[in-house]
Amino acid sequence: MSTSLRDKTVLVVGRGSGIARAVADAAIAEGARVVAAGRSVGDLHEAYQDTDVTVREVDLTDEASIAALAENLGAVDHVVSTASARARGKVAELSPEAIVLSFRTKVVGPIMLAKHFAPRMPRDGSFVLFSGVAALEPDPGFLAVAATNGSVNTVTRSLAVELAPIRVNAVSPGTIDTGAWDALGDERKNALFARLSDANPVRRIGSPQDVAQAVVFAMTNTFMTGVCLAVDGGQPLV
Repeated sequence: MSTSLRDKTVLVVGRGSGIARAVADAAIAEGARVVAAGRSVGDLHEAYQDTDVTVREVDLTDEASIAALAENLGAVDHVVSTASARARGKVAELSPEAIVLSFRTKVVGPIMLAKHFAPRMPRDGSFVLFSGVAALEPDPGFLAVAATNGSVNTVTRSLAVELAPIRVNAVSPGTIDTGAWDALGDERKNALFARLSDANPVRRIGSPQDVAQAVVFAMTNTFMTGVCLAVDGGQPLV
C-alpha cells in the first residue's frame, strides 16, 4: 500500500458505486480516511458496509445541507465531487428544469462546497471537481451536458486562483464502464462500447479505476492547480 494520503481526510461526494466508489477505494489504498457523502445515506451505508468509510448526508442542490456537512465534519484535507445530474437530450427535448438541475448539481454545488469547506482546509488541501469529455466533443443530444462540463472547467480555473494556495483541479472522463450505461441493455451497451473502442486511440473503454488514479494524482501533486486532467482514451481526437 502506498501512503501518499496517510492521515489525510478525503471527502468523496457522490454515489457508492462506479467512479465515486473507485475514488474512495483508491484513497483508502493510499492511506486516507474517507468520508462518503450523498443524498441517499441508506444506499451509501449499504455500499460501504464492509469498509471503514464514514457515511454522511449531503444534497449539493441545497446550500444549507452543504454548510451542515462542513460544520459536522470540521477540517478535511481533500474534497472530491463526483455528483452529476445529466441533462441528456437534443435541444428540442430539453427542459429548463433538467438543465438547471444539471448546473446546480455539478457547478453550483461544488462552488458551495468550496465556500463552506475551504475555510476549514489546510494550505496544502485540494478540491477535485468533475468535468467530462462532452465539453470538448460536441455531439447531438449532449448540449446541456457539454455546457455543464465546460462551466466546470471555468470554475476550476477561477477557484484555483481565488482559493490559492489550496489547489483546485478537475478530472474529465471519457466513456467509462459504469452502471450509468446499463439502462441501454446488454446488446446496445456492448455495441456502443465496441464502436467507441474501435474509434478511440487506446482501443478500449475506460474503467472507474482509470479515473480514480487521476483523482489521486490531482490530490497528491502539490505543484498542479487549475488543471483539467483528461482521462478519455483520446476520444476527442477522432
